Order: sequence, then structure tokens, then C-alpha cells
Amino acid sequence: MTEQTPITYHTILLVEDDKRLSAVVAEYLKKQGLKVEVEFRGDTAVQRILDLQPDLVILDLMLPGLDGLEICKQVRQQYDNPILMLTARDEDFDQVVGLELGADDYVIKPVQPRVLLARIRTLLRRVIPKTEVTVEKTECLNFGALCINHAARTVSLNQQDIALTTVEFDFLWFLASNAGKVLSRDYIFTSLSGIEYDGLDRSVDIRISRLRKLLEKDPSTPQGIKTVRGQGYLFVANGWEER
Repeated sequence: MTEQTPITYHTILLVEDDKRLSAVVAEYLKKQGLKVEVEFRGDTAVQRILDLQPDLVILDLMLPGLDGLEICKQVRQQYDNPILMLTARDEDFDQVVGLELGADDYVIKPVQPRVLLARIRTLLRRVIPKTEVTVEKTECLNFGALCINHAARTVSLNQQDIALTTVEFDFLWFLASNAGKVLSRDYIFTSLSGIEYDGLDRSVDIRISRLRKLLEKDPSTPQGIKTVRGQGYLFVANGWEER
């Protein structure tokens, strides 16, 4: 089966202490046109990420010196590009905590190269390559006290800037662009990831919860991003008045 057109211009930092696995993954991704740097220790990964500012970080959960969750937590305020976590544990806890700390997606070991590549491609669509000239959208969506500026990729609420990761911004933009429509979990997941929803992935629910914590006055009784029982989620256009 022929591979898709190689991705170009992007730099990935792979943080993985298993040298055999890291060599296999790095070689595979390089064949797809990606530049891959490798870091083997958690206690040196934070500074490496901040210095390199790669287009995407693949971050193992279990690392010597510092685990992946703590690394994600430490770099998130100074690193805006996607973080894809690798975990050998098929447990909701790691997935939920990782996404809440700022990870953008996760892949469970053993890693299937084509699955990993598909997730990487999806995340990299949201990153502007350093050597690639692009024309950004100029739309700005305003809902009462909430302003979402696509060109600047900024969000403000009550004239206060709200810090979002790259994927969180795109998630919010998608919801806001469909204001007034009830969107099912599988529709949101498939639209944003390009991958068919398997019925088990909880990333949509976790991101909704995260956005509510950042944007809603009372996340337990949301006014702007509501749950429609049995159907999905609704972005309410008039739910963002001055608070």
C-alpha cells in the first residue's frame, strides 16, 4: 500500500527512553519527510523542548528523571505547539490527566506506526511550518464578552486574554463556528481528527470540560457550552454576556 504524500518542513522532538523504539519510530517518520530529534531523559526534556520549540512533541509517559505528565505541565505555559503522549497503560486516568495538563492527543503502546503517523498529520495541520508561507484566515467571532480571533489565534473573555493550546483553540473555533447547532461527540471527534470515532475515546468530553473551566463562570452549570443529553454539545451564541 502506497504511503501518503510526505509531510515537509516540520520538526518533531521524540522524548522516549526506549532506544530501540525511538530508533524505529524516528526512522519511520524521517521516511515520511519529517525532521526528528530524539531526547532520552525526562529531566533534560523540558529545556530541550523550550530551546528547540519543535512543531510537535511526542512524549512518553514513563521516563527517567521526570515523567511525561510533569514535563507537559512544566512546558505548557511556554510551548504552544501540539504534544502527543505515548502511554503503555490503557487506563482512563493517564489519558484524562494528560489532556487536562495540556497534551493534545495520546497513542497507546505498542505503537502502530501508521496510527501514530495519522495522529501526527492531524495535529500538524494546526501548526504553521516555520519555512512555509501561508495565508491565515482573518475571521473574528464575537459572542458578547467572548472574542475569538482566528488570525491572531487569541481568545479573550471580558477583555481578559485566555491562554489556550493550539488544539484547544481549534476545538473552540469549531464549536463557535457551529453556534446554535447540537454537535454529537462522534461528529466533533471525526471532524477535528479526521479519524473515525471508536466509541471509546474520551478526548472530546475532556476538552469540553477543560474549556468550561477556562471560560465559564460556573463550569458545573455552563451557559456557553451546554450538554444536550443524548445528543451532544451546543455552543450558545448568547451565553457569553459580561460577567
